[in-house]
Amino acid sequence: MRPAGGSQIVAGGPPDVADWVGSPRAFLLPLALAQFICSFAGSNMNVMINDISKDLDTTVQGVQTAITLFLLIMAILMIPGSKLTDKLGRKRCFVIGLVLYGIGAVLSAVSPGLGVLILGNSVLEGVGTALLIPPVYILTTLAFSDTTSRAKAFGAISALGGIGAAAGPLIGGLITTGISWRAAFVFQAAVVATIIVLSRRMADPLEPDPARPFDVVGAILSGAGLFFVVFGILQAQTDLALMAILIAVGAVFLLGFFLYTRRREREGREPLLSLSLFRNKTSDLGLVTQNIQWLLLMGITFVVSVYLQTVRHFSAIKTGVVFTAITAGILVASIAAARLAKKHEQRTLIRAGFVLTIAGIGLLLALVRESASVATFVPGLLVAGLGLGVMLTPSVNVVQSSFPEHQQGEISGLSRSISNLGSSLGTAIAGTILVSDLASGNRSYVLAMVTLAGLGLIGLAAAIRLPASTEPAAGRSPTTSD
Repeated sequence: MRPAGGSQIVAGGPPDVADWVGSPRAFLLPLALAQFICSFAGSNMNVMINDISKDLDTTVQGVQTAITLFLLIMAILMIPGSKLTDKLGRKRCFVIGLVLYGIGAVLSAVSPGLGVLILGNSVLEGVGTALLIPPVYILTTLAFSDTTSRAKAFGAISALGGIGAAAGPLIGGLITTGISWRAAFVFQAAVVATIIVLSRRMADPLEPDPARPFDVVGAILSGAGLFFVVFGILQAQTDLALMAILIAVGAVFLLGFFLYTRRREREGREPLLSLSLFRNKTSDLGLVTQNIQWLLLMGITFVVSVYLQTVRHFSAIKTGVVFTAITAGILVASIAAARLAKKHEQRTLIRAGFVLTIAGIGLLLALVRESASVATFVPGLLVAGLGLGVMLTPSVNVVQSSFPEHQQGEISGLSRSISNLGSSLGTAIAGTILVSDLASGNRSYVLAMVTLAGLGLIGLAAAIRLPASTEPAAGRSPTTSD
């Protein structure tokens, strides 16, 4: 049988966990911090938009492009990154990813213009994240073998991921106002350096397999397809014809990926992603809910951040403080997640999460007025945070539990790719609607929020269709990730 990464376990099984894990807490800390900083990087720039735009002599659209590209590069490279863990080794990929991320953070901190910022933040940090995140979940799966300890470990990682995304604006606002937006990237580099030090004694329980095939053509086709689709959406604010062309090009690449993968499977060669993963109804619906959850989280964060800074003229710190509400909501829901899971079905929690999140968007629409105070944003963000926190872990659990152990590497990579794609789509879709007509103030804000609410209803519809039984497949324990 294969472990989560897909590597073949030698006779007798992997080494004794105690031989390479040591203290469970010490082993888990760098992995959880890695998820935190990557999620933090996806949202902290939202409160720096005005500062970065003025300092680098660019526009809100330019900064939005940098943010979206970071999230998109993570999404398109997450599956290839997961596959490379078998070829290069989990620990090695983790460290290489951290080093690339750290270099990108330093480069972003000293960037003289938008181009260098995109190279550092979007490209290097994005590639680094795609390399370091898959080992986080594969190593955790191998280290914590029993159901209880594994659930707690993934719960901690999920919680830090959600908190990192939600607290990004607050921490970024504090650093930007107190020092500079550039210092926020220095903070990221410092955290990455700390993770590298904390992980120096971490061992890889399985030997890498350099001879393992890697589907380069599949990686190019899938990556190009997703890139053109999301980048096309970003063009909606400037050129609708170009948007249609780019999305069509992306669709052609994705069709080519499907046909190529099907042929590769029929020839008995290992593809980048097995098409059989999409023949599981429960997993398919779970992936839809995952995608929309992260779309809503990043969409709400981006829209409110831009609106507060460009229309209400809030400072970075004032904007960040507003997001304390959504951070608190996610934190409270994450703490209660284990208790809720014992009392309710996973599909029930996912449904409740969407209902709460849509209600939060409703409050953000109903309470916000031209002359409204900061406090009017708090109820909506708090309720949305509670909703997102309630459903993040159960949604991933539904997907992971739909497959046996030997497919966990593939489904983990797909799961995180879908989540990151949702994050990039949230910033691209909602952000494009808002940024395209900022001069209209409340009108563009309302249109963006209504769009997010509509997408939330699609997520709720998928959650309603989830089957009653979400028991794990034979031969493995249920886990959570992302």
